[in-house]
Amino acid sequence: MSPVPLPMRIMASSIAIANQAGKIIRDIMSAGDLGIVEKGKDDLQTQADRSAQQCIVASLSNQFPNVKIIGEEGASDLVNVPKEWIITELDQDFLQQKCPESLSDISEKDLVIWVDPLDGTSEYTQGILEPVTVLIGFSVQNKAVGGVIHQPYYKRSNNEFGRTIWGLKGLGSGGFVTKPHVQGELIATTTRSHSNELVQSALRAIEPTKVIRVGGAGYKVLQLLEGDAHAYVFASAGCKKWDTCAPEAILEADGGILTDIIGNHYQYGSDVAFLNKLGVIATAKNIDHSSIISKIPDDVKGKLSQ
Repeated sequence: MSPVPLPMRIMASSIAIANQAGKIIRDIMSAGDLGIVEKGKDDLQTQADRSAQQCIVASLSNQFPNVKIIGEEGASDLVNVPKEWIITELDQDFLQQKCPESLSDISEKDLVIWVDPLDGTSEYTQGILEPVTVLIGFSVQNKAVGGVIHQPYYKRSNNEFGRTIWGLKGLGSGGFVTKPHVQGELIATTTRSHSNELVQSALRAIEPTKVIRVGGAGYKVLQLLEGDAHAYVFASAGCKKWDTCAPEAILEADGGILTDIIGNHYQYGSDVAFLNKLGVIATAKNIDHSSIISKIPDDVKGKLSQ
């Protein structure tokens, strides 16, 4: 039997690891002590952020020791990680898929893994739990290629919590059910707590019929995937590469597009700046991405480009 290609193993591992990270996030919330610290203005970190990242980075490092891993919470303590947090199994359902030919010979040096252990921290601290996600994405030669979005508080039909959405370019996406987008409307999803005049100007310019304001880049892309919104508009420099790597890979594996407000894809190599300086425009499949980009005012693009 031929060995399983590296990207398939990383995806299968990330699905299993994200499930454990989601359990850690729920357990810490249930215990009641969130251990909140302020990293900066409007930038919170909780014990759940730190512990979920320990779980993710330790588990991935154990399986893929030569892959560069970049996490939102910086360097993690990988020595004192509880044994039950180290996930070694691979998701066997995912491994039933066939690896895209273009990714079959990828080596560890070609890859960078981007980790946001808890996307939507502000919402988490306020008890707004649906938008909270775990994001694990990876790039190949600077381009977002694969990833998972795990929702710890998604309630399944059996009343258990948690689901994991995945996507790999050249293979497709899974873990969710989409519905047709509302025809004749333009529903935009945008930030709940980080708005400013540039964001508002961009939203006005695209003339949406409805605006949804929610937290978390991962959750906004889920709205595009599931048919609840047509476009994700964020004309600000607030998010980072770990916010967008997994969502971009999954959305584009599904036929959508995620770029900056100019229309260029972000680079996800090991030496890039973390900040997504030129904001985010994302569109669901079958939505005209270039049309949304063309409506963003030049003065908004100019101010973010400075």
